[in-house]
Formats: sequence, C-alpha cells, structure tokens
Amino acid sequence: MNEPDSLTTTVNQYTDMILRLALAHLGNLADAQDVCQEVYIKFFKHQRIFNSLEHEKAWFIRVTINTCRDVIRSPWRKWFRSYEEVPLPIEPAEDLEILSYVLMLPRKYRIVIHLYYYEGYKTAEIAQLLGINENTVRTQLKRAKELLKTKLMEDFDHDEG
Repeated sequence: MNEPDSLTTTVNQYTDMILRLALAHLGNLADAQDVCQEVYIKFFKHQRIFNSLEHEKAWFIRVTINTCRDVIRSPWRKWFRSYEEVPLPIEPAEDLEILSYVLMLPRKYRIVIHLYYYEGYKTAEIAQLLGINENTVRTQLKRAKELLKTKLMEDFDHDEG
C-alpha cells in the first residue's frame, strides 16, 4: 500500500468526507482543515491493512472524530476565537443555508446529523462509530431535527413578517 497512486486515491476518496465531518464537529473551517491534515498524517505514519472499504471508511471516521475531540480539548483553543465569517466550500446556496443551521446545533447533534444524512450511516452504525447507545443516537437525531425545524420556522416567520 506504499504506492503513491494508491495513497493519492485514498486521499481523493476520503478528503471531502473528513473535511465535512470535522466541520460539522468543530464548526470552524480552519480547524476542520487542520484535522483533515492530521488524520492523513496518522494514516501515513501508521499504514494499516483494512479488511474492506467499509472498514477503511469507518477507521477514517473514527480517527476524524477522535482528532476533533483532541482539538476541542487543546489548551490552544482558548487563545483563539472562532470566526463566523469563513466561506464554506458548499454549493448550491440552499445547501449552504441548511449547513449554517446545522452548524448552530450543539456538537453532539451536529455529528449525528452529519453521519446520518451526509454519510448515509444507519443509527446502529453511528452508535458503533461514536461508542454510544443506539437509542441515544435516535434521541439525538430526533432532538436535532426538532431544533432545526424550530429554527427554520422562526426564520421563515421573520421573512414573512
């Protein structure tokens, strides 16, 4: 697996997923890009043999989540403010608007929403990836959808008035 073509293929295959997942988790594009780099550094340093493509994808998701948690716990994070005016690499405009609402959710809701809707995982798979109970995942999804609906309706009412 040390062939440059194979590594390039792997990077091209997972970069968007890692970046979106880190952005959903951290809410900050610069930190998400740093996490993406860190995940690939870990991958290149500790090359692994995976049983399947699904196992490989799960490894990247797990490492991305753990790396995001490391960033959140980092003492450096206290020194820097999160900036809201960062352009997001999402198109079209409707997707960007929905993403902005998702990024307003609490972190635990953002991550399950992302894994469920953007990555297409089932609740049992999300529970396994996050190391939490499947019922917890379902509850978080339900609450996240309720929060999104409330926020969308509030903004819709403001636009109407």
